[in-house]
Amino acid sequence: MTTAAPRQLELLPPELPLSSDGACQVTAVGLRRDGRMRYWCLAHKADATGKYGRKLSVCRGAGTLPISDEEMLTLDLNEFDGGVALWGAVPAVYDTTRLPLDRGIHVHAREAAGGHKAHDRTFRAVTLIGGKIPEGGITISELDAVYYMVSSVFGFGVRYIECSLCGYPHLDKDWFSVYPHRRHLCAGCGRHFRDTATGIGNPIARLQAATGLASRKPVPAGRPLRARQQEYPGGVQIWGSNPAIIWSAEKSEEEGIHVHAFKGEDSKPDVDDTFSTVTIDGVTLDPVMVRTLMAQNALPHIAGRVFSMRCMDCNRPAFDADEEAFTPEVGRQCSKCGGTLSGSGRLRKAIANPLVEALERLSFKAPRSPQRHSLGLLPETL
Repeated sequence: MTTAAPRQLELLPPELPLSSDGACQVTAVGLRRDGRMRYWCLAHKADATGKYGRKLSVCRGAGTLPISDEEMLTLDLNEFDGGVALWGAVPAVYDTTRLPLDRGIHVHAREAAGGHKAHDRTFRAVTLIGGKIPEGGITISELDAVYYMVSSVFGFGVRYIECSLCGYPHLDKDWFSVYPHRRHLCAGCGRHFRDTATGIGNPIARLQAATGLASRKPVPAGRPLRARQQEYPGGVQIWGSNPAIIWSAEKSEEEGIHVHAFKGEDSKPDVDDTFSTVTIDGVTLDPVMVRTLMAQNALPHIAGRVFSMRCMDCNRPAFDADEEAFTPEVGRQCSKCGGTLSGSGRLRKAIANPLVEALERLSFKAPRSPQRHSLGLLPETL
């Protein structure tokens, strides 16, 4: 099994570079709930509080990499009449290729309807200009896109929120991206502030409001896929579909399971499409479970807590949906008969998703073991 080394993703927006020497700028920002002082690094926008309220000389974001010019894209909406679409790119739930992790903001852009894609790749930050966007453009980063995916998969809308103390645009990450709340911790100044309404903050909401191009309700893909992994020795990648950040094409966005399948080791897939149902080597995958696991894998606070579980009384597989899909609990009961759930996980607080077992069965028939990527996201706390 190949394991990709996680690279930390707590990145600064490109318009807010590090200090000239990359050093931390740690300052006291107020008291914690236990009465001890809390410290924040203004250079890396990260916590710098040690055990017992000690001031750290190096914050937890000191090893992060700023976004380079090569990893950014400036996209003029006026140049792509064929449509522009942006998505949050995260690791596939199943990946037997040997391709590197593709994460950030995936961009499709066509100059003419039905024409070839002038852009079909992933960037760490995208600046959009043209159309109804204010002069100077609007920039979104990969973290904005990743957590927009998480919030939208679990059915939450997002709001554009600025810190009432310093004006820094606010992004709710990890636990906070799936629990609407009113009290926020500003990454810009490190202080808490209260918003005017309960919600989840994401700068993407400003982009959607400015362009009027928020994704419409997707339509079912309407096509099945049946395949064998031996037909694609270069590997198979599987994602759940998720609503686009913006979508300007006339054709409706499709919902289902997105699959890349490679007959060779090159980077261009022989299969690259979204399907309503997917059956590979006799294993049928549920689109909702695939979409849910993809979002669960992007939440640090539940890392390692999603397992396949079965009822000990009726033997039905359990699938936690709604709030239970991102809230680990002890002693979950079967939704069908009320019996006790049992799974292979060692942790008492857990979440049930049958897709974990389905992907394990799929891996037994794979020409080579799946690689497991990690986003390296940091858990968020107040």
